[in-house]
Amino acid sequence: MGREFFGTDGIRGRANGRKLNASTAMKVGQAAGRHFLRGDHKHRVVIGKDTRLSGYMMENALVAGFTSVGMDVIMTGPLPTPAVALLTREMRADIGVMISASHNPYDDNGIKLFGPDGFKLSDADEEAIEAAMREEQTLAEGDHIGRARRIEDARGRYIHAVKQSLPEDVRLDGLRIVVDCAHGAAYQVAPTAIWELGAEVIAMGVAPNGLNINDGVGSTHLEAIQKRVVDEGADLGIALDGDADRLIVIDEKGRAVDGDQIMALIGSRWAKDGRLKGGGVVATVMSNLGLERFLQGKGLELVRTKVGDRYVLGAMKSGGYNVGGEQSGHMILLDHATTGDGTVAALQVLAALVRSGKPASEVLHLFDPVPQLLKNVRYESGDPLENNLVKDAIATAKGELGGSGRLVIRKSGTEPLIRVMAEGDDAGEVERVVDSICDAVKAAV
Repeated sequence: MGREFFGTDGIRGRANGRKLNASTAMKVGQAAGRHFLRGDHKHRVVIGKDTRLSGYMMENALVAGFTSVGMDVIMTGPLPTPAVALLTREMRADIGVMISASHNPYDDNGIKLFGPDGFKLSDADEEAIEAAMREEQTLAEGDHIGRARRIEDARGRYIHAVKQSLPEDVRLDGLRIVVDCAHGAAYQVAPTAIWELGAEVIAMGVAPNGLNINDGVGSTHLEAIQKRVVDEGADLGIALDGDADRLIVIDEKGRAVDGDQIMALIGSRWAKDGRLKGGGVVATVMSNLGLERFLQGKGLELVRTKVGDRYVLGAMKSGGYNVGGEQSGHMILLDHATTGDGTVAALQVLAALVRSGKPASEVLHLFDPVPQLLKNVRYESGDPLENNLVKDAIATAKGELGGSGRLVIRKSGTEPLIRVMAEGDDAGEVERVVDSICDAVKAAV
């Protein structure tokens, strides 16, 4: 049976909709709780969330589910996704849960699950939990029902861990930094951590009201922070998303620096310092060809995976790499975290900035991206990629690009969209092939 709930990054959907509601959350708690009731120790789960209004509902339903099967629950309140992963491992919990829809609007929400090692669950674990959600779960006897408590020092624990990721010889004194927290999970911890390391912090996106997460701010809405960096005469801007596992940087001229440039910077710097493992960097098929060429010029390889940080992480673990990420800004630095962490990645960027003594515009733009274009086509049902018209358009486009470009066509893992991406040295040709495939998909649907 195919997956009904889990996608490429846990469960995500419209809050209180058909797929994601309080009933679903309680089933997740019961099924995941039973799945991790292993051994004779006292079992516990760590639950964190971002700042969405629906987070209260989801949190309470999850607590009911987990405690009903005999798991104790530790609630952290609003906290970044990587903090939940960290606390799950540190507190010897059996499972961690993050309630968030990442960069999506407030009316969506989601559930991300972590194992006791702090890493996101495997496909096999998710499939087992999904199967169990369709069944009636065995509930705990009255004297074995779990307890729930809220801890107050979770933010402090995470701030301490984040600061430990900055090299000891680096101080941020004298730097003026704009930090945009998207009115999301990092609204308290990210500005505090960076300020404690010596920087002057100009915080924005730090007034969540349950409805304004990612609304005109954060890593997917850069206009506000770009203007703020220039207006404030800041050295750098740091834009996080709703759950703070994603980072986009803004240089002092107000220009955006995406995940590809950040990976180029961290990968090449760590290689120079003898810290890079695996001889390269792991990224997805969406990363720019310019990144690949830059790394090759440094004697490093670029390993590509399917879209999704879980696939990046899988390749990193199997190949022994410690730097990976996505063009969209997910940065996984396994020396410091088990999942994407925007604040930790930002500190690595700041370390490079301090050590260079140069402005961000010189340090952060390491290669010229190859012309790349991504367009989305929405569909209602069926599989447009199996349509012969679409297949013919794709084959023709591949022939036109030849060996000097790349073509990536895929279904979105979270929405009914066909994503069409092409890149090559000729921008006009790239636009033509993307449009031709999009037109074919539109005709097919």
